[in-house]
Amino acid sequence: MLRRRKRSSRPPRPAPQPAAAPKAKRRARQDAPVPPELRLGAARGERVVLVTGFEPFGGESVNPSWQVCEELPKEIAGLRVETCRVPCEFRRSIEVVAEAIERLRPEIVICVGQAGGRSRMGVERVAINVDDARIPDNAGAQPIDEAVAANGPPAYFATVPVKVMAAAMREAGAPAEVSNTAGTYVCNHLMYGVLHYLAASGNRARAGFVHVPFSERQALDKPDVAAMALETMVKGLVAGIAAARQNTHDLKIAAGALD
Repeated sequence: MLRRRKRSSRPPRPAPQPAAAPKAKRRARQDAPVPPELRLGAARGERVVLVTGFEPFGGESVNPSWQVCEELPKEIAGLRVETCRVPCEFRRSIEVVAEAIERLRPEIVICVGQAGGRSRMGVERVAINVDDARIPDNAGAQPIDEAVAANGPPAYFATVPVKVMAAAMREAGAPAEVSNTAGTYVCNHLMYGVLHYLAASGNRARAGFVHVPFSERQALDKPDVAAMALETMVKGLVAGIAAARQNTHDLKIAAGALD
C-alpha cells in the first residue's frame, strides 16, 4: 500500500537568481578596449600619479605639454606614472581626464598645458569658472563669457602645494613660478573641470596644473619669443611632482603678483 507524502509546511525555496549576468557585465567593462590616449593601467593597489598633456592647437605641429609627458620616467617618488593625451577641446578634455581618473584611481593628478610667450614654468594657483576663448578649440567651439560648470563655484584652488612645487622646480634647474591665472581657454577649463569633478565625486585625489613655455623647436620661427628646452621642462615637472607627493602643506612665502 502506497503512502501519501505529507506536504511540507516550509515555504518553497526561492528560485535561484541568475548570477551570471552581473558578472558578464563586469567582465565586459573590464575587457573593453583601452582608449588610445592612455598608457597601460595601474594594477590595483598601486599608487599612481596621472599626468596629462594636450594635443597641438593654434596652428602648432607639436605641443610641449604632451612631449614632456612622453619623456617622464615610469616612477616618481614612489608613484607609478600614467599619462593621458588630451584633446584641445572644451568639454571633451574634461571627459577624457575624468575617464582616466576613474580607471586609474590616481593619488595625484597633474595637468600640463602650453602657455606660449611665458618664459617660466607656471604652477597654477587657481582656476576660474569662465570660458572666454580668444580662438576656437580644435573642434571649432569658441565659448565666450560662459561658465565651465553652470552650478559650480566661482573658482577652485589647486589642491597640491603650488609654492613647494615651484621651489622644487627651480632647485632642479627649471625656471618656475607660481602663476595666479590659468587663462580662460581650454587649460583653465580643464583645471577647473578636474577639480570640480573630484569635489563632486568625493574623490580624494589632489590635483593641479602646470603651464610650460614654447619649446625651442616651436620658437625657431618666432623671433624674440621665450622658449625652454624640453629636457629642462621634464626635470622641472619631475621635481614638482616629487615635491607634491612628499608635501601636503605649502610654504608660507610670498608668491603674489602685481599684475
